[in-house]
Amino acid sequence: MSHAEPILVAKSDRDLFLLPALANRHGLVAGATGTGKTVTLQVLAEGFSRLGVPVFVADIKGDLSGISQPGAATPKLQERLRRLGLDDFSFGGCPVTFWDVFGEQGHPVRTTVSEMGPLLLARLLQLNETQAGVLNIVFRLADEHGLLLLDTRDLRAVLQYVGENAAAFTTQYGNISSASIGAIQRNLLTLEDQGGDRFFGEPALNLDDLLQTDSQGRGVVNVLAADRLMQSPKVYATFLLWMLSELFETLPEVGDPPQPKLVFFFDEAHLLFNDMPSVLLEKVEQVIRLIRSKGVGVYFVTQNPSDIPETVLGQLGNRVQHALRAFTPRDQAAVRAAARTFRPNAKLDTEAALIELAVGEALVSFLDDKGQPQPVERALIVPPHSQIGPINAAQRQAILRNSLVAGVYDQPVDRESAYERLRQARGETPAAAPAAPAKSGGLLDALFGRGGQTSSSPSAPSPLPRAPGRSGRQPDTFGTMVAKSAARTVGSTIAREIVRGLLGSMFGGRRR
Repeated sequence: MSHAEPILVAKSDRDLFLLPALANRHGLVAGATGTGKTVTLQVLAEGFSRLGVPVFVADIKGDLSGISQPGAATPKLQERLRRLGLDDFSFGGCPVTFWDVFGEQGHPVRTTVSEMGPLLLARLLQLNETQAGVLNIVFRLADEHGLLLLDTRDLRAVLQYVGENAAAFTTQYGNISSASIGAIQRNLLTLEDQGGDRFFGEPALNLDDLLQTDSQGRGVVNVLAADRLMQSPKVYATFLLWMLSELFETLPEVGDPPQPKLVFFFDEAHLLFNDMPSVLLEKVEQVIRLIRSKGVGVYFVTQNPSDIPETVLGQLGNRVQHALRAFTPRDQAAVRAAARTFRPNAKLDTEAALIELAVGEALVSFLDDKGQPQPVERALIVPPHSQIGPINAAQRQAILRNSLVAGVYDQPVDRESAYERLRQARGETPAAAPAAPAKSGGLLDALFGRGGQTSSSPSAPSPLPRAPGRSGRQPDTFGTMVAKSAARTVGSTIAREIVRGLLGSMFGGRRR
């Protein structure tokens, strides 16, 4: 077991500690609105930072930005410290990096369309099964022919090209209906109108930039400004799920480390599981089960434990449960269900306590040094050492200027990708090109160097040639197909692709 200093989270008639060596067994912070979940999250994040563990957390209401500043001894806080007997309490902030998909309250966060992959993108665009299948074909075609999908403009260009030449691809890839292409394009336009297109492009986020410590050895708290992002809940949930899947695929196995390499807080976790397709839910369950061996602890923050599927909830060993409301029969049933998720304590009526808890109180059960849940206890959450509440704009800008990644992501880069290549190919098509099928062949010639080669059948264009080195590739299983994404390049050239996707390594779909 670890010798790292345990994190004091709450006090009952004894101190309640979260053990660092068991922090990657995941956790849950739950409770109704206004019961103290955000402060509990702040206390946990501070504790990990002091141990040198980087943290990622979404700031839904803007309140968590205060973690960057020392707290103040207000009368209310002093009373809490006296009640808890914390005589040697000191104030201090944490090192913070601010991130923002929109680039307004933090450094821009981007990924490429290729790295997002068809499975997550289909959920983001709210596609049905048929439309998702067509999107997967588009990714496959782009992957096999080196058409880089970096931003939504690239995806739109390839969708348009595939739609215009659907007949040429039907035999090799399956039926591609114009209705499905149109639906994807419309949903993509809706995403762009919501600002979701800002998430796609380069420079893409390097996950190593989330795993930083400062000069004092404290873990950097990565705070994602999510107040505006929450206006598009699907974008928010899919973004965090993408990040989690990338961490899973990128980080090496570390077994049972003395403390986590990263702790990931998933606030408003119910948004992740709302209307989630079963194929995606299965992958999420696998990620949560296996990512602890990568040294990552995942903590879900939500109003009620029932927001989390049972297969995921059963993997959350460290729990802090704030008060629940019981105004309706449905609420009362939820309270009973939440009470049953704890290891019983003969001295405590868990169900009654869940309704009686005051703000800042919680039912707490952490894993002991043998990995077993401790009996639930009613306790007071200790106050954070940092500021409770948001910082001002001047403080935020000062932190951004002195950030470890200042200047790295601020300016977007637009290099040659699918959009540019398709435009160039169309420009090279002879002006006197014949009808549509022959024009399709001309564009294929320009893109893939087919010269004057023509189809043996005058009524259909030649099939697309496979990219070099792929001719011996075995057919994909369904699991691999739904999980694959398109190409990622190495260096500054449009080089060989690296096929990636959500949990690609679990299906053998990831190639180096």
